[in-house]
Amino acid sequence: MKNADFLTGITPSGTPHLGNFVGAIRPAVASSKDRDLTSYYFLADYHSLIKNHDPKKRQSSTLQIAAAWIALGLDHENCVFYRQSDIPEIPELTWILTCLTAKGLMNRAHAYKAKVQENETAGNKDPDQAITMGLFSYPILMAADILMFNAAKVPVGKDQVQHLEMTRDIAARFNHVYEKLFVLPEVVVDENTAVLSGLDGRKMSKSYDNYIPLFDTEKRLRKMIMKIQTNSLGPDEPKDPDTCTLFSIYRAFATREQTAAMAERYRAGIAWGVMKQELFEYINTILAEPRQRYDELIKNPKEIEDILAKGAHKARQYSMPFLEKIRAAIGIRSLG
Repeated sequence: MKNADFLTGITPSGTPHLGNFVGAIRPAVASSKDRDLTSYYFLADYHSLIKNHDPKKRQSSTLQIAAAWIALGLDHENCVFYRQSDIPEIPELTWILTCLTAKGLMNRAHAYKAKVQENETAGNKDPDQAITMGLFSYPILMAADILMFNAAKVPVGKDQVQHLEMTRDIAARFNHVYEKLFVLPEVVVDENTAVLSGLDGRKMSKSYDNYIPLFDTEKRLRKMIMKIQTNSLGPDEPKDPDTCTLFSIYRAFATREQTAAMAERYRAGIAWGVMKQELFEYINTILAEPRQRYDELIKNPKEIEDILAKGAHKARQYSMPFLEKIRAAIGIRSLG
């Protein structure tokens, strides 16, 4: 196996929704089909341990997310698609990197600082109350995910840029102390990646409970779209497409020409009921075939397990010999 040209992970933390599709899954599916790229995509189930302590929920979410990626067209034969926990070299590398990482660097991680701020605002005497070492050292596990396959580029959202910068710092530290084995990964932030609004107008998120599940039934999908909040403008009154949740969702799925035509209908006055029905029909047409494939996969988890096992085998063709190089560099090797 070659170094990863691209590497992307998704944490199994619930049911995949429309925002996951346009923000992460759709671009990953497109890259997975590129024969000139070696792309790695993984289910970050170890990362899910930080927030989720329900084993059944973790297993169920892992199944749903794997099924979603496959149903939406991920080319698992061309790329490397695996479950993080199937690669034992990753946690071993995590410990090696932990022993090189300054605590001060972890102190500056945004997620940790936010939790400390929450405790201080709440008046807790201990600023670290209820903060686990999993949350604190999360960026090191993320660094191991990336450096294990010497990923050249890592697509991330703006909120993850700091973690990639930390990965570069950790890799440079290892290269300086021991041996130059790690590529310093390039951060890739796609400014054009769609960020969907949810039912209440805020960013679509499980945290806000305002999301639209990706593979609900057709009836349920329509019901959720009909619940999206709109203003009180009448059917014939001009409307601003740029401030409308319905339009932002439509734009994320439609072509440029379709989007421009819909914007004109907004300015001319379109009834909210008409827009909601057309949005439902448009998205439902796109998801109908993947939904059928998704349902088949959910009923046959062994097919998913076989795909992940093949992906892990491919991944370990790289990670096992590379970890031996890392071990040799730090002095953990045969004495004979």
